[in-house]
Amino acid sequence: MPNQNSDSLLGVFANAPYITKALIYAYDVIHERKPACKQEKQASQRFVDDLGRTGDDWPWFFDVAKAEDPCEFIEKLPHTKGRWARGQNTITLEGWQCFIIVNVFGFVDEHGLRRFRDVYAKIPRKNGKSLLAAAVALYMFLKDDEFGAEVYSGATTEKQAWEVFKPAKLMCQRAPGLQEQFDIDINAKNMAILSDASKFEPLIGNPGDGSSPSCAIVDEYHEHVSNDLVDTMETGMGAREHPLMLKITTAGSTQGGPCHTAELEYCDILSGIFRDDRAFIIIFGVDPEDDWTTEEALIKANPNIDVSVSKEFLRNEQAKAIRSPLRQNTFRRKHLNIWVGAAAAFLNLEDFMKCADPTLKIEDFDQHECSYVIDLASKIDIICTLRLFHEYRNGELHYIAFPKFYLPEEAVFSENTGKYESWVNAGYLETVDGSELDIGEFQQTIEDDLSGYMVGELVYDPWRAVQLAQYFEKQGIQTVEFRQNKQNFSPAMYELEAAITSNRLHYSPNPVLEWMCGNLVAKADAYDLLVPVKQLVTSKIDGAVALLMGIGRLMFKEDSGLDDYLNSVNK
Repeated sequence: MPNQNSDSLLGVFANAPYITKALIYAYDVIHERKPACKQEKQASQRFVDDLGRTGDDWPWFFDVAKAEDPCEFIEKLPHTKGRWARGQNTITLEGWQCFIIVNVFGFVDEHGLRRFRDVYAKIPRKNGKSLLAAAVALYMFLKDDEFGAEVYSGATTEKQAWEVFKPAKLMCQRAPGLQEQFDIDINAKNMAILSDASKFEPLIGNPGDGSSPSCAIVDEYHEHVSNDLVDTMETGMGAREHPLMLKITTAGSTQGGPCHTAELEYCDILSGIFRDDRAFIIIFGVDPEDDWTTEEALIKANPNIDVSVSKEFLRNEQAKAIRSPLRQNTFRRKHLNIWVGAAAAFLNLEDFMKCADPTLKIEDFDQHECSYVIDLASKIDIICTLRLFHEYRNGELHYIAFPKFYLPEEAVFSENTGKYESWVNAGYLETVDGSELDIGEFQQTIEDDLSGYMVGELVYDPWRAVQLAQYFEKQGIQTVEFRQNKQNFSPAMYELEAAITSNRLHYSPNPVLEWMCGNLVAKADAYDLLVPVKQLVTSKIDGAVALLMGIGRLMFKEDSGLDDYLNSVNK
């Protein structure tokens, strides 16, 4: 399908009511007619962009019938709770729900097999996420054309596993026509179709040996302390043609858990840092800069406000949280979808990525003096080197950065998301032989890298780099130790933030650097002095640290007032 503007796309799908509803929702988000957080905007733009994609590297197309059918099926299902169930009403899909369903089921390959295999939906409490998951699970159980379908509602506790299975079971019991049409055998703890041995059941823990899930619902993913259930289900899906893993959750409070770790990866996909065409991601919530005490925050975070969750209820819960600090984290987590235990990123990643300049070529700077920064990680981790140039434009100091990243070859394949491997293939991450870094051999790599450039000074972190510094001193290169403390880092962090805001930072596009800068968190002391930290062991920040080291040194040389600043801090 060629690129279309909003009017023409709506015209194309004029006879497809659910797709039209999804498109109107997406355009309302994109054009800010509906309050939405950054990730909701990114998901909406991704959908519109994908509808217009063609080419050899795009093996998917949008099938109208496959997008519409599950929506039509779901709207025939009865409600199971509240006033709608009492009135014997069937489900009516809201625009945001149509958006999720037509995305997940509409994109297919030439054989009609679904594009999306991994779905991550982060939705605040009382917005109907379990009901939606139950309806999707029923569709996968009954209408996916999967012989011997196996659908599991998995969770860490029996009660949570039944949160999806129970409404699905009630839907079948209250829709006798559905039972008859598909010959459903409804039992106490599972449902089955005897003709092809399909089954749908709740699951606590891992499925047993021999299970082959065609659909797995992982409810309240944030409660999982390990990824065992997800990993086992994914492994069991190997024999299925187009299985579906649906992870639904609210925000949690465990930074180190598998859900928060996965969400960081999913946000990187939405931000465009790396590509995964098999993952569909939708995140509802507020942005870090939003005031959580306002009504705007309630509207922004809750897609089903005044449908399944009333604005009045949310106002009351918010008022309680404002009055009582003890209630604040619970309210912010459950109703605004904020990870209450997670530190906020220091940099606005979208603003940082605007500093990327694809026209920059390192060869154009061979007559310019640079600072060469080395940040050595552990022997099995990513190493960063950075050539940082500077120049004055209209009296303002500008920074031009060319990063390079290295990783022991065996470590590339130990990273299970495929991110490192994709960066190696694209040339953004270079490998060194073996399972760990040999400083002596890496010394030659740096020497080759320095050849042909005017190096004003080599900046290094004394941890593990003293031997390298001593070697290059003997070669006549000035070396400078950059101790990683708040006195050195704090002015550089404030300057990096200012340089991004004022468009004084320029770098050669590099998704590894972007990922690392997105992982950067600031730890402040009582005097607002900052040091860079990372949230998780897997959230690497080496490239961001190298950039700060380089900026810190240039500030020291270029800013006459820095000596006074450092002296005042040291007092």
